[in-house]
Amino acid sequence: MTSQVSSPAEQAEPADQQDGPTLVGGQRAGDGGKEVRRLDRVIIRFAGDSGDGMQLTGDRFTSETASFGNDLSTLPNFPAEIRAPAGTLPGVSSFQLHFADHDILTPGDAPNVLVAMNPAALKANLGDVPRGAEIIVNTDEFTKRPMAKVGYDQSPLEDGSLDGYNVHPVPLTTLTIEALKDFGLSRKEAERSKNMFALGLLSWMYHRPTEGTEKFLRQKFAKKPQIAEANVAAFRAGWNFGETTEDFAVSYEVAPASSAFPPGTYRNISGNLALSYGLIAASHQADLPLFLGSYPITPASDILHELSRHKNFGVRTFQAEDEIAGIGAALGAAFGGALAVTTTSGPGVALKSETIGLAVSLELPLVVIDIQRGGPSTGLPTKTEQADLLQAMYGRNGEAPVPIVAPKTPADCFDAALDAVWIALTYRTPVFLLSDGYLANGSEPWRVPDLEELPDLRVRFATGPNHTLEDGTEVFWPYKRDPETLARPWAVPGTPGLEHRIGGIEKQDGTGNISYDPANHDHMVRVRQAKVDGVEVPDLTVDDPTGDARTLVLGWGSTYGPITAAVRRVRAAGDSIAQAHLRHLNPFPGNLGAVLARYDKVVVPEMNLGQLSTLLRARYLVDTRSFTQVRGLPFKAEQLATALKEAIDD
Repeated sequence: MTSQVSSPAEQAEPADQQDGPTLVGGQRAGDGGKEVRRLDRVIIRFAGDSGDGMQLTGDRFTSETASFGNDLSTLPNFPAEIRAPAGTLPGVSSFQLHFADHDILTPGDAPNVLVAMNPAALKANLGDVPRGAEIIVNTDEFTKRPMAKVGYDQSPLEDGSLDGYNVHPVPLTTLTIEALKDFGLSRKEAERSKNMFALGLLSWMYHRPTEGTEKFLRQKFAKKPQIAEANVAAFRAGWNFGETTEDFAVSYEVAPASSAFPPGTYRNISGNLALSYGLIAASHQADLPLFLGSYPITPASDILHELSRHKNFGVRTFQAEDEIAGIGAALGAAFGGALAVTTTSGPGVALKSETIGLAVSLELPLVVIDIQRGGPSTGLPTKTEQADLLQAMYGRNGEAPVPIVAPKTPADCFDAALDAVWIALTYRTPVFLLSDGYLANGSEPWRVPDLEELPDLRVRFATGPNHTLEDGTEVFWPYKRDPETLARPWAVPGTPGLEHRIGGIEKQDGTGNISYDPANHDHMVRVRQAKVDGVEVPDLTVDDPTGDARTLVLGWGSTYGPITAAVRRVRAAGDSIAQAHLRHLNPFPGNLGAVLARYDKVVVPEMNLGQLSTLLRARYLVDTRSFTQVRGLPFKAEQLATALKEAIDD
């Protein structure tokens, strides 16, 4: 959904530095006579069985929040199994949403409100909920058998273990069935709408718009009008329950975050959707057809799904039989003159490595998108990690350098896609784009750019001879290079006179003939490395407001939000700290060495065991301090703030 924001951008107050929302307005009576309180921000977590529709519930609440104009950040969290055992801890699915009237950066450290659809959801998430928070519990599920599945001997609703929380016991299932009794549905069919009842209740509590959700439900179930209207009825029943029940005496308002955004048209967007739109925009700006060769793999599959919907923009998608076929088709499309892309996650990168090496040798443009997840092997398919950096850097035989780009937020995935395409087309090389599960599935507001703001990515194909032999004969040399970029010409197959060899065996520089000459191989290896080293990337920008910080925190990829939130907390506490974030990981920005040398301490938070830190130590001989975790979850701001404070004081 889109919304218009017309007020000028302002510097937002430091956000993400509190553990709970702040009451920013007075209290007044609502239309129903109930008290209404205005808050600056709220963190809500919907949690239930993987079949309870928590992702849909969270997504709808997010869409309405985006249309209302709040800043927001989300964290979907769901099992790897297609259908985990019902009612068990491994089967719990959750969706956390942080929304505010100011600039925010993370989904929040801890929820202020937990909606628990069953005992498993309560037990799996209670440890994250601070004392005093609100817990809405579906009491219908707290019977002996569901509680026994997760180790509850007694009901936590009755044994006093929840006395420190503001608990709202709500028979969601019973109320939903009662609301739908006139629809002629079976009990099982009616129960499925309890997530919409919960959504309606939360929409009332936080004054969210409702029209968009009702329209969405009617479109989603257009082929089953009875089911559509039943879901709408359950949604309305939840809203009305909040309005009339005495248990919910207070509702809350969170004003739009108008001052946090520059003027423009905004929409809510996830990382994978932003990547898809970025690729389509790049295709348009390059005036090239977009070809995606891919094999479905979590969490990258959504890019394949989305691009397949856009044939009207000249997009062709090929769902291959395996990872190798997917990238092989993409490389063939690159040879044929298309903007070629392949998408995958870490295990797929391992399978694609030989063809990536072939693309390095052929010197053809190819964008390899790796949506990183927990590993090794199958690992944690639905959880996030940043552990593919060294694989992207070195995971091929021989000397096979590849540029690497990493977006920092879900919305930034759009710009990162354009950046990766520009490098691939300009320097005739495969390019890695390293996103991850947190960015892919998370969402935030995104300003829809004007077409005039997008870069010109058009390329020139070879059209005729480019070299003159000693006897005066004009010929085409496929490896005669641009002196500025070292890129070789891009010749579309079938162009008369431009026939040339392809294949993985080493080529002679210039002619492209097969060559086993040692000196030529040494030359080609060094030229390919020099081409990547020469990729034009902007200097690293450092945020150091006071100019006297002695500690620098340096991140890459999705750690941007938690790091920035932590830095705000540290500065609010009176300490000086500098921050920088890398978009380009190969080659590094030209001023990186000088930046690192300015600080006594360099802290590098990563969701791996210190891969960027290893590269920095090797390249710049800097004693970086790694702060790492591999839990399948993003860093928490408070966790990072504590680590940064310790580094400053050390």
